Amino acid sequence: MKIAVVGTGAMGSVYAALLADAGNEVWAVDTWGEHVAAMRERGLRVEGASGDRTVRLNATTDIADAGPCDLYILATKADGVGAAARAITPHMTDASLVLTIQNGLGAGERIAEHMPVSGVLLGVAEGFGASMRGPGHAHHSGMKLIRIGEMTGGSMTRAEAIAQIWRDAGFDVKAFTDIEQLIWEKYVCNCTFSAPCTVFDCTIGEIMAAPDRWAIAVGCAKETYAIGKAKGVNFSYDDPVAYVTAFGQRMPDARPSMLLDHHAKRRSEIDALNGMAPVLGAQLGIPTPYNETLTAIIRQRELNL
Repeated sequence: MKIAVVGTGAMGSVYAALLADAGNEVWAVDTWGEHVAAMRERGLRVEGASGDRTVRLNATTDIADAGPCDLYILATKADGVGAAARAITPHMTDASLVLTIQNGLGAGERIAEHMPVSGVLLGVAEGFGASMRGPGHAHHSGMKLIRIGEMTGGSMTRAEAIAQIWRDAGFDVKAFTDIEQLIWEKYVCNCTFSAPCTVFDCTIGEIMAAPDRWAIAVGCAKETYAIGKAKGVNFSYDDPVAYVTAFGQRMPDARPSMLLDHHAKRRSEIDALNGMAPVLGAQLGIPTPYNETLTAIIRQRELNL
């Protein structure tokens, strides 16, 4: 299969390397010139949970170089999804599929501004961790499960076919009919830990061990769960506190990507994570003081980044 991975930061690099190593024609597309040059010259190295390999693939800063692809994987940060969708649209065929994998909410809606969503699939990555060691070199710290499904729901035929491509590359992937449920269940967990851990500069386990801080994190969970219920999300659980507690206990040493962004002096995905809760809460008449306060703190810290 001919695949373009648009956004080859840490996670995108893992996707691109393993899919290319499995025999697919992969195009790594990124705006980081040094990274693209390194991939062209030396290949893309990924080490860690998925092994240690250096893979030869196509790398470019211009999606036009790839030409039409069978599958476009959008692995940008949440705020880059719209630009990525706009860039790939002129090169897609009627048979091209788009799979977008981001934290938070709104990726599908951003894509819908630039193309019909009939060929769009949404993905949720669980238990994944990765970081860049340098241009052309990513470290993969964990991989558990990728869930994918049609943005419009219904048939799983295409989702299952794409899932098999990923399985053949060594990923654990499952296709689902109701991907929105899974996106929201991860979103509640993300909001529980992302902004709180970043504001207090601590790991998931550390925030759970501090009663005053954990109360704030739980407040974020309750607010986002209430919003999801009001929107008709079919959650698989009735107790959000028990759910996020179990989630956090599985990875006590982890640091959310938002915290890692701040350590690296980068802007985070706050607008798609905790920052989305006040927006949706205002629409639905649901108060979100915990998420609103933490979002304000994060945005203030990011003013000079």
